[in-house]
Order: sequence, then C-alpha cells, then structure tokens
Amino acid sequence: MSGTPADDASKLAAAEALVNEGAAEAMAPRGRAVAGGGLLLAGVALAAANMRPAVTSLASVLGEVRDSLGASSTWASIVTSVPTLCFGLAGIGAPLLARRWGMSRVVGASLALLTAAMIARVLGGPWTLLAGTVLVCASIAMCNVLIPVVVKESFPGRVGLATGLYTTAMAAGGASGSALTPYLNSATGSWRLSLATWMVVALAALCLWVPGTRGHGSKAVATPKGERRSLMRHPLAWLITVYFAMQSTVAYVVMGWLPEVFKGAGMDATSAGALLGVLLLIGVPINMVLPPLVTRTRGQSGWALLMGVLMFAGLLGLLVAPLAAPVLWAVLIGIGMSAFPLALVMISLRTRNAADTGQLSAMAQSIGYLIAASGPFLFGMLHDVTAAWAVSMVALLVIVVVQTVVGILAGRPRTI
Repeated sequence: MSGTPADDASKLAAAEALVNEGAAEAMAPRGRAVAGGGLLLAGVALAAANMRPAVTSLASVLGEVRDSLGASSTWASIVTSVPTLCFGLAGIGAPLLARRWGMSRVVGASLALLTAAMIARVLGGPWTLLAGTVLVCASIAMCNVLIPVVVKESFPGRVGLATGLYTTAMAAGGASGSALTPYLNSATGSWRLSLATWMVVALAALCLWVPGTRGHGSKAVATPKGERRSLMRHPLAWLITVYFAMQSTVAYVVMGWLPEVFKGAGMDATSAGALLGVLLLIGVPINMVLPPLVTRTRGQSGWALLMGVLMFAGLLGLLVAPLAAPVLWAVLIGIGMSAFPLALVMISLRTRNAADTGQLSAMAQSIGYLIAASGPFLFGMLHDVTAAWAVSMVALLVIVVVQTVVGILAGRPRTI
C-alpha cells in the first residue's frame, strides 16, 4: 500500500538509499537514536500492524457509513483518496519533523495521534469523519516513512528478521482490518464502534514503543552526500515514476472500492470485506519472495508484464462476471498488486549509486502517490455520474494497460 498493503522488504532498501544520501542524518534523533531490543522489535511489529487497518476497515463498511451519514459518492471518493495524498506529502514532512525531534519521538507522537484520531473520526458527521481520516492517514504516513529507517538503524545484525516481522505485520494488519470489520459491525450493530475498535492496536503499539525506545543512546553518523545531479529530466526516471504512480493508483482504488464493487453485484457486505482480506493476505508470502527473485534476473520487463496480465485478468473477470468466481478474481488481483515491491526494486536496480537511488525513490514515491491520490476519487466520481461500476472498471483496466507498457520499458536492463 503506500502504497499497497503490501509496504514490503524492498521499502527498507529504499529507506537505506535515503540514509546513504544523507537523509538519515536529518531523520535521526539528535544525540539519541533508538537501539534494538525485544521490546522495540515488538513495538515495530505492532506499529507496522497499524499502517493499513484504519484504511481497509473503513473501506469494508464504506457503503454503510456513507448511507448512515447521508453522504454522497463524491464524499466517499474524497475519503478513499486521502491515504495516497497523505503518503505523497509525508516524504516532505517526516524528515523535517524527525530532524527536529528525532525518529522515535515522531513515531511515538504519530501513534498517539493515530489512537486519538481513530476515536475522534467516528464521533460526528461526514466532515468529522473526513477530517479524522486525514489525521489518521497523516499519522500512518509518518510511521510509513520513518519505521523502515528505525529497523535499519536499530537492528543492523537482524535486518532480515526485523524486516520480515515488519512486512508480515503490516500485510496482516491490512487484511485483518478488511476481513474482521464487517464481523465487528454485525456484532456491535454500529459501524462507529467497529471502526473505533482498531484504536486498541494503535494504543498497544504506543505502550510498547515508548518503553522500547527509552534509555538507548547512540549518535547518528553522517554520511558524505557526494555529487548530486537532478533526475527530473531523465526519461528513465520518469518511466519509473509513472510506473509507481499507475500501480499505486490501481492498488488504492482496489483497497478503497473493491468491497463496494462486489456489493454492487449482489454480494453481502461480510463476504465482500472478506474477499478484500483474502486479496491483501495473498501479498504476504509474495512480497517476501518476489524481491530476491526479481534481483536475479537481468531485466524486469517480464515481471512487469506478468503482474500486469494477472491484474488485468482479475479486473476483467470482476467486470464481466463478478460473482462467477469472486475468489479467483481476488487472488489474481492480489498477485497483480505485487507490482508495488517490483516498482521499489526497480528503483534500486535502475540506478548506479546510493545518491541516485535516494533521489529516484523520493521522486517516484512523492510524485507517484500524489498522482495516485486522484484515482479513488475519479473511480467513485465515474460511478456517481453513471450509477454503475462498468465505466469505472473500464477506466481502471486502461490504467493497468498503461502500467504494464511503462513497466516493460522501465524494466529493461539499463541504469540512469
């Protein structure tokens, strides 16, 4: 997720590139960096588990929330666009805040804000929920940017273990938010209570994070920045940026609207939410094994084609016969969403040095997420105008085609 639920081990590689370029100095606490321990590792896992449920839980009951509040599909489209917009802007805000107060304090404050915002957003009407969701996603975005750097700096001898735990918890959290919220809704009889329940996970993460980062001191080591050059005029950099933007657009449309599409075809809300959970769970094992496989091939065009074809097949099935094989469509879409770690791997493979990797990562993710923010909004707007999902789905299929073509071009074995 940022973009898909799937933020995986490759994201850590992108964070490492930012460290090498000098961003770590800006993100590190002054005179005090967190040192790894069992309590911190548990805090990292629980913090990662909070990076998706606040988004996927709302998506799974979005129709009921909209109807209950008397809101329009346009409002729902804005709500589903908030996560990607926040993720795109976080790359600017997170380093600045971390330079001022330190990574551990910013993450702790973000978890506290996340806990409060998940309660506050369900206490009022549609605009209260929208404002609360902005705060929720801003909090998640801060953690999204900073926690991979915490993992790298705090567990240098256990990066594999910490990263595996981190990515697994993140994917499992997203799947749980989607799959369990409809059941919580049925059990409590209130979508407000079912959404607010997820603050317990954020509070638990905060309770572990604070003691886990206390009393560990070490000075951050600055790295030489070296010679820099702008990548904004390089065609390959823009190909990768567009690829990142297209796959993020598809991923966040799917996470935001898939349950509604299934419900529009006649499926009950519980089953529709569970299918989104299945889709997100598919990414857990794939995101762990895909990056090593991708790096062993000379080019990544074939992988981009494979992900595009699987995503296209799943979405086409959802458009043509949504209830004929819904589990199959969800599985195909879930595998196709592994274009996210593929995009992150290509950022590293298409650059010659750490400085260029850091620049390309910042360019692709910030611009990519900001572009992707319009996807869920426009998807919902098309439905609002046409009173059906067909036009929205066709538009999404066109985006997948663009993603695939651009991915094939970006995956050719060359460097910037």
